[in-house]
Amino acid sequence: EVLGAALDAVDPAAALRRTLHREGDTLRVAGQSYDLCRFRRALVVGAGKAAAPMASAVEGVLGDRISGGAVTVKYGYTAPTAQVTLHEAGHPVPDSAGIAGTQAMIALLDGTGPDDLVLCLISGGGSALMPLPVPGVTLEELQALTSALLRSGAPIQALNTVRKHLSQVSGGQLARLAHPATVLSLIVSDVVGSPLDVIASGPTVADSSTFQDAR
Repeated sequence: EVLGAALDAVDPAAALRRTLHREGDTLRVAGQSYDLCRFRRALVVGAGKAAAPMASAVEGVLGDRISGGAVTVKYGYTAPTAQVTLHEAGHPVPDSAGIAGTQAMIALLDGTGPDDLVLCLISGGGSALMPLPVPGVTLEELQALTSALLRSGAPIQALNTVRKHLSQVSGGQLARLAHPATVLSLIVSDVVGSPLDVIASGPTVADSSTFQDAR
């Protein structure tokens, strides 16, 4: 019973429903209110091992207000969704399916404007599930580096510092791609202290690390 209560307390869908509320045309989250009438579209993107139940919960809150969605999850970690397309990909070592899922997110964000609302669902595992190497770095090189860092026992902060500087979407760059839309990030932490720029390599958070840190 104790174990069941603990798992219920950290259920990602339940956490999202506790945080995100809709009252008519008003969306409320963490003390902020968003008038849904001022947005042309509501789009959902994101990645992580908890992203499927989070996507399902978002659909339960926003319903047909969602215009489209692309979210990447680990193989087998799916949930029923209607408006949000779930892409399954490799974790903890990224694969080509993860790149395809990330490209689907970027395609969805292409042409977003100030009258769009983008909900970004982020949880642990998002770094591997949202890969898009910078030009000059191949998927195979990223896979080899990730495997080597995992074997080395490097802490997640160090691993994600390197990942961010080899990625086109980490370290706040997904938010940059969504600009000038309003971006609402819903993040489930799997890192002690919940540093937002470390969780899933912070795709919507300014990067506090440098290339020298990565080196």
